[in-house]
Amino acid sequence: MTDSMQLPPAMSQRAREFTGPPAEARPAATVVLLRPHGDGFQVYVLRRASTMVFGGVYAFPGGVVDPSDSPSTIRTDWSERLGVPDDQARAVVGAAARELFEEAGILLAGPLAEPDRTVTATGTPDWEADRAAVARHELTMTDLLARRGLRLRDDLLFPWARWITPDFEPRRYDTWFFAALLPDAQTARDVSGEAEGTAWIAPSAGDLPMLPPTRRTLDQIAACPTIPDVVAASAHRDAATPLNPRIEVTADGQVTVHLP
Repeated sequence: MTDSMQLPPAMSQRAREFTGPPAEARPAATVVLLRPHGDGFQVYVLRRASTMVFGGVYAFPGGVVDPSDSPSTIRTDWSERLGVPDDQARAVVGAAARELFEEAGILLAGPLAEPDRTVTATGTPDWEADRAAVARHELTMTDLLARRGLRLRDDLLFPWARWITPDFEPRRYDTWFFAALLPDAQTARDVSGEAEGTAWIAPSAGDLPMLPPTRRTLDQIAACPTIPDVVAASAHRDAATPLNPRIEVTADGQVTVHLP
């Protein structure tokens, strides 16, 4: 089963002009951060700066996998859930946690001796200095966690889907989507320098410009009434099989993306 969406004008133009071959798809991760709100929940989004690839659209915090992304994890089934060997799977999980820390100031980690706890405020000057050092690649997340006596709380990350950027894009990504729970006493904030604005939105919000995988993910999560429902749904999601949008360019130049 598929459905169709129209692409933004700039992407449509690239699709019409594409002659191949496609660029290699780099591994990446993005995180749908959730917080309770009333009887339901909200989702954290940022509007990518217009100077960036895919600029001007709303997205979730995320980015490419870095060679330093190699954390110790609590869950032992990441390879099976993500469809890649263990070292690659842990790198994707590490990238998801690192990008969430870099772009929203949210750290999914807790004390080694207290596995059910998460760190609280991460907006103090010392934490901000560490976040900036991680963003500048001067400090790895592994070293940061070790220095502070913490471990990654990857049990707060829930795999949702895996999307491949269409062939016509000059920069392509093999992106794993995760849902994540906002830790108690932490506050998401715009610290990345890569966004023109951020917002907490209802998952049913349909009036913001988004790329098709982002929109599809938001629609799917909106079908879950509560955060526990999102967590339960994630257990049945296939985040190992890549989803490849099919692009159709008609004789009159209209471009449509068909989503699996």
